[in-house]
Amino acid sequence: MGSSLLSTSRLLFSPTPNREVRGCGSDLQNAFFRKLNLSRRDMGRSCRHNGVVTALFQFGKKSAPPKIKTVIPEPDYRIPAVLLGLAGGLAYTENVLASAPVGLLGLLLLFQTTRVRFVFDDKALEVKVGEELDESGENVFVGGKNRWNYSSFVNWEIWWPNFPILVYFKETQTKPEGQVHFFPVIFNGKQLYDVMVERAGPSKTSSPK
Repeated sequence: MGSSLLSTSRLLFSPTPNREVRGCGSDLQNAFFRKLNLSRRDMGRSCRHNGVVTALFQFGKKSAPPKIKTVIPEPDYRIPAVLLGLAGGLAYTENVLASAPVGLLGLLLLFQTTRVRFVFDDKALEVKVGEELDESGENVFVGGKNRWNYSSFVNWEIWWPNFPILVYFKETQTKPEGQVHFFPVIFNGKQLYDVMVERAGPSKTSSPK
């Protein structure tokens, strides 16, 4: 009876089945990690392959050149102010015949200073008007649009550097033999000079101060 119970207890608590279970669990665990490592290697190969393809694509792709920003020189009221002051002085000395045309010119330039803008974009200089920068239409003196490509500029000058009064330039866009333009400098002279040098090439005059 005692030996039967002992044999039964040995059968129930035998360590062999546990080793088999542990062995089976270890096999499943090892298989799982082997599959996981294989998946990681596949992912690594795929990522390396995609990286090479992306690098080749980016190498062959041409980057776009940086866009040149649009520059609009600020208005300058010094010339209208000088003309109106001169007209007032002439009127004070009772020189009405001289003060009238000077005063009218001062008023005209004052009005133009408030509305006319030189717009330097990436390709051309264009004269525009108003706060919304509307097109100024055709040139009333020589015809054609008030827009000239920098590549058509033959030469240009600003008179005078220390107190800019006139800007002059000659272009071949309006006429093949060249068309001359004069504008009063009703803009910031330093800004105007700098952008003209940058877009249209150097001038013989020195920078306005």
